[in-house]
Amino acid sequence: MVAAAFNGRAKLTTLTFLLCRSCFNQLNYSVSVGVHSSAKGFWALNTLHRSGNFFLYNYIKSIPVGVLLNWPTFAPSIFGCCQSFSTQASPAEIVDDVLAEILMVMANSQSSGEELCATYIDKFCNDRNLSGAIRLVRTLHDKSIHLRPSAYDRLLKAAIEESDIHLLCQCFKDLLVSCKPLNSSTYLIFAQAFIKENDVACLLRFVREISELIFPSSTPVMNRIIFAFAECGQLDKSLLIFDQMKSLKSKPDVITYNTILGLLGKCGRIDEMLNQFVAMKEDGLIPDIVSYNTLITGLRKVGRLELCLVFFREMCEREIEPDLRTYSALIDSFGKSGNIEESLRLFNEMKHRGICPSIHVYKLLISNLKKMGKFELAIAFSNEMKESVSNHRGSNYNRQKNR
Repeated sequence: MVAAAFNGRAKLTTLTFLLCRSCFNQLNYSVSVGVHSSAKGFWALNTLHRSGNFFLYNYIKSIPVGVLLNWPTFAPSIFGCCQSFSTQASPAEIVDDVLAEILMVMANSQSSGEELCATYIDKFCNDRNLSGAIRLVRTLHDKSIHLRPSAYDRLLKAAIEESDIHLLCQCFKDLLVSCKPLNSSTYLIFAQAFIKENDVACLLRFVREISELIFPSSTPVMNRIIFAFAECGQLDKSLLIFDQMKSLKSKPDVITYNTILGLLGKCGRIDEMLNQFVAMKEDGLIPDIVSYNTLITGLRKVGRLELCLVFFREMCEREIEPDLRTYSALIDSFGKSGNIEESLRLFNEMKHRGICPSIHVYKLLISNLKKMGKFELAIAFSNEMKESVSNHRGSNYNRQKNR
């Protein structure tokens, strides 16, 4: 019944539309000559190459990677010499075939091929052929063809679905080596896989391997891994990675320490935060404005105002200019503690330094003044805030008007 439907020109045209282009790349040259032997056959084959992305992306998803369909017996003269790719093609040959398809599409359409690459990666993952997917990523990288971030995320998720943490680490290492810089979501997916995984030895071994693999650019990667683990609520693993870094080539830098200071301060582990700040300076690293702001913010949360002032003076002595965040934390801290005079002094000092108070700072100051019963001052600063907002809007309006 099916064979009867394929007759004349319709037979060859329909057949070529059912075949993926990559299947044609596996056919014997003599078979290809046979298909091209008539004008109608030539037109039908070319139709496939012009059929566009819609055919490719949807058809690729409908068959297993590297598998030639078992065609009905009506076409033995054309496909009789071809066996199933699944029994004949090696993983390397399948990837080579896919790569040839991608390069052909890019050449014909003058596109980056990102969508087609992502489709193939998705197909490999759906077929649980992660070795093929990783091989394709490596090959594409060698040819300076990069995937979209979602394709990398799909590959990592497929590794997680296999419940194999070693495979996940291998996938992530290959992505780091083979791809352009990964985005934050990719790091987060990797870290999330360790929420239910207590194989600390595997994690630390992975950190050592990464340090050796991509040195000297491994420190920024480590920083992002540490932050991703903390974002997933795995602070202890973040600290383990941090401690491991100290014995590796990829030593912690100022960003690493700032990240750790922020994580410890956020959790209220103030003594550990202060110890790491001391260790940072002992390692020969110079704290920056982020370091001091992180310290002051952490200390403010637990009411250690005396230390807030100590570090504020220290940063000034180091000629590190306080910014809006520094003053916001200090003004609020002293206001809430009842030391409104120090809060006002810092507010005036901030303006004297040319730092424009934000609406948030005004509201904090006004709220603390009201709590202290200083209503007249609160009203005065409220009016000043409104005037500041009005001037800001007016300057924006004038800038837009003059464009």
